[in-house]
Amino acid sequence: MSEYDTDLDFDFFDDDDPSPSPPADQDTQVQGGSPPEQRRGSRRPPSARPPLGMTPLFRLAGLIAFAILVVVLLVFWISSCQGASKKSSYKRYYDKIGVVANDSAQIGRELNDALTTQGIKFGELQSKLDGLAQREQQNVAALRSIHPPGPLRLQHQEALEALEFRVSGLRGLADGFSQASRAPKNVTSNALKLLQPPAARLVASDVVWDDLFQAPAQGNGGVLQREGITGVAVPGSNFVPSPDYASTRYWEAILQRLQGAATSGGTTGGLHGTGIDKTVALPGNQELSESTENTVTATTDLGFAVTVEDTGDSQEVQVKVTLTIQQSPSPIVQTKTIDLINPGEQQTVVFRNLGQVQFATKTTVKVDVAPVPEEKNTSNNSQAYPVIFSLG
Repeated sequence: MSEYDTDLDFDFFDDDDPSPSPPADQDTQVQGGSPPEQRRGSRRPPSARPPLGMTPLFRLAGLIAFAILVVVLLVFWISSCQGASKKSSYKRYYDKIGVVANDSAQIGRELNDALTTQGIKFGELQSKLDGLAQREQQNVAALRSIHPPGPLRLQHQEALEALEFRVSGLRGLADGFSQASRAPKNVTSNALKLLQPPAARLVASDVVWDDLFQAPAQGNGGVLQREGITGVAVPGSNFVPSPDYASTRYWEAILQRLQGAATSGGTTGGLHGTGIDKTVALPGNQELSESTENTVTATTDLGFAVTVEDTGDSQEVQVKVTLTIQQSPSPIVQTKTIDLINPGEQQTVVFRNLGQVQFATKTTVKVDVAPVPEEKNTSNNSQAYPVIFSLG
């Protein structure tokens, strides 16, 4: 061993010369309360700990963050509950409105049925209208008892006005027919002056309901959208089946028909009759021919549109139109009804949802219009078209 090697060894150990460890049975404390030095092998670097004064701050920050989270969740929960409660209140309101709206629309359908009843007398019609007016007045009372949400108060008043127009219109028509019944031979000029204004109120009632009650609530930018309400429908209520209610021609024809029922016990003394103008296969708008074979593409939207014309000079009501596809073993038969058609007028009846037709087989599509009372010429009441259905 060289001198240099000896120096290196001593220099290495002189830097850290531990004191001998005390025996295991001696006290671990020395006099003066100082802890003994530990062995070199068990020495570990001291752990990084925050200053003692920072620990309470960390705990406080954690509590504050937790409190904020609780408050945010509570706000969201309250907001969700309020939104659900608001939607529920709107839905309850419109459910109640829907009951009234549906009954009012049913009254409109019953009015149309009464006006288009073949052979009805003035007195019967007046009595029917009086009863309908009383029912509609009950709907007004029911609507008044319903309390709308605050933002819908104005629209609720418009719905009330629509029903009040219907009550007034029904009573006005009843009064007009009552006066017409007193002079059935000369009813047209005077009765029309009495019938047109109440009829116009009935037409206006639909406009008020649609434009001032339904649209402002459910339309784009309406009340429901502004209030954040979704999934709630505003009920409609259509009372008048025909826009012709406000026309002179509509009521003049009705008065003439009623006059005939009052004086002759059934119909007016004029010419009565109906006829088939044309039959068109849908959706291709292919007009069918009786004299040549028609190849019709049978799509899922297959249908037939039959145009019927009043060929007489009298108004006709409850005109039945029947379409028959003659195939084995069971033909396809559908019947539709034209409630009212005026002299010279054409109306189209559409037959859809016909079921399964037979392909590549010659068949006949037959259309029949039932004769109206006192109809003499029925030669144009039926037409038969040779047809082959194809898949296209």
